[in-house]
Amino acid sequence: MTAASFYGAIPVFRGFTSLMEPALYSPLPDDWSIGVADIVDSTKAIAAQRYKAVNMAGAAVIAAVTNALDGREFPFVFGGDGASFAVAPDDLERAREALAATATWVREDLDLRMRVALVPVSAIRAQGFDVRVARFGPSANLSYAMFSGGGLNWADAAMKRGEFAITEAPAGTQPDLSGLSCRFEVIPASRGLILSVLVMPARGTDPPAFRKVIEDIIQLVERSPDGGRPVPPQGPPLKWPPQGLDYEARATRGGSLFKRRAGVLAYTFFAYLLMRFDIKVGGFVPKVYKRQVVENSDFRKYDDGLRMILDCTPELARDLSDRLAAAARDGIVRYGLYQQDAAMMTCFTPSALRSDHVHFIDGARGGYASAATALKAMPADAN
Repeated sequence: MTAASFYGAIPVFRGFTSLMEPALYSPLPDDWSIGVADIVDSTKAIAAQRYKAVNMAGAAVIAAVTNALDGREFPFVFGGDGASFAVAPDDLERAREALAATATWVREDLDLRMRVALVPVSAIRAQGFDVRVARFGPSANLSYAMFSGGGLNWADAAMKRGEFAITEAPAGTQPDLSGLSCRFEVIPASRGLILSVLVMPARGTDPPAFRKVIEDIIQLVERSPDGGRPVPPQGPPLKWPPQGLDYEARATRGGSLFKRRAGVLAYTFFAYLLMRFDIKVGGFVPKVYKRQVVENSDFRKYDDGLRMILDCTPELARDLSDRLAAAARDGIVRYGLYQQDAAMMTCFTPSALRSDHVHFIDGARGGYASAATALKAMPADAN
């Protein structure tokens, strides 16, 4: 079964509050595979304030695989310091090559080490876990994949044990990262703080009890302005030259790094002028694009656990912490929270003329990786 015939046939749901409804999730076909990637020692990279490099590496996985599959839609999820996705058998070899090339690029151009693996869904089910996927539409423009069943967690743990590993491509191999950029400035908190939230089921937890906790957390957030969205209505701040200039140059193919930097400088200056002065060019309308950036921002998701980057008040952060602490004492969840003063956006825009550009949100001072560190510090791993 192709990705189009399976994933494309899953109905898109709109209300995030219905996230935990089992009927929304469809089991992946048995002959599909799960791709997983993460940065080794991301905690050290974050301690060295290399947040943008870590996020760029995670988003590069999604960009490389998307481009390798000629832009075909497939389910994926961005995890801050890594990514997960699912591919049909016909796309497996292209995904393998893209992962191997991305691992090489991350080491050579970002000076980070990335683990990558492809795990058969049949191997996951043989361990008693499942992989089910839903499609959440944050706007009319696009949908994001959500995963349940515990299979992604198991695949990630297997990768970290060295199983199903993919060897890096030869030195100098560069993936096609067209459309990957990080031109926006960090986004300061407007309501008090940016809260990174990671909530996983505790080992052996009762599924209805876990669902209730997740629904409580989402309800708390939904009562806050804009559901805690960290991207302001007018879009993220934009300056020139952009903070992410060097990373975008390294993600570009062709010529010396100096030549690529010069090309990115020129192109981003042109884009900055269009955005700054709302200049329409051809089919590109800056106001429409900015609105879509806000609507398409990927600040909350579910991949065997709840992940959110929220712009919230200290009071809401306290309410969330209290609810999660109570659930942890009851043995229902394990969780990590991390507070910072800003959020960060990494963009994948294959075409600015289309409305389905993707904008990955993380905390700008540690984000998901720091929340994961806090979760790991809790007693007894859930999986």
